Amino acid sequence: MSDVLLWVDCEMTGLDVEKEEICEIALVPTDFSLVPLDPGRDFVIRPSRAALEGMGEFVRSMHTKNGLLPLLDSARPLKEVKGEILAYASGFVSREHKGYLAGNTIGSDKKFIDKYLPELSAMLSYRTVDVSSIKELCRRWYPEAFASKPVKHGDDRSLADIIESIDELKYYTRTIVRPESFGEARAQVEASSLLKTWQAKGVRLVDYSNITKKD
Repeated sequence: MSDVLLWVDCEMTGLDVEKEEICEIALVPTDFSLVPLDPGRDFVIRPSRAALEGMGEFVRSMHTKNGLLPLLDSARPLKEVKGEILAYASGFVSREHKGYLAGNTIGSDKKFIDKYLPELSAMLSYRTVDVSSIKELCRRWYPEAFASKPVKHGDDRSLADIIESIDELKYYTRTIVRPESFGEARAQVEASSLLKTWQAKGVRLVDYSNITKKD
């Protein structure tokens, strides 16, 4: 096992893994101090025509508002992108040195990873780090801490969601794991927010490199 958390977030055409498909996936590796080992990668993926046409109205509306839907027709299919995803992940985890899958409500993402990217699953421990589990405990056990958690600024895109999940876990470590005052912890997390820091540095949270421009 390695000491790497591989943060993953998928955007899908829906939640039913038997018929829905991945249309975006982002990966960010960190250590257990939540320090990024790399800014991460984002991959937009073209689903099958059937998956696109079967997309529910709620999901279609969300992916229209966040700008993902217009990119899908020009994106490459998973079979063409898979090698790049695995090559990126293998720079930090492997079958011999498995990492820990991390994210928010990561069980949903894991189902799609297991089905569509089994080679990536093979690089990861069966143990996961799910921020949403800590969030639900915080909501019920530490309601004051929950009420003061950092406000999310992302746009339901994969890489931004990951970065904010990392920031959210930082907040919980400073309040309910290693308690500080709620206001102080929130101020510290927001002051050092990865999302704001990377945006200020011009780090691209959406990678268009695998999109083919139409004439």
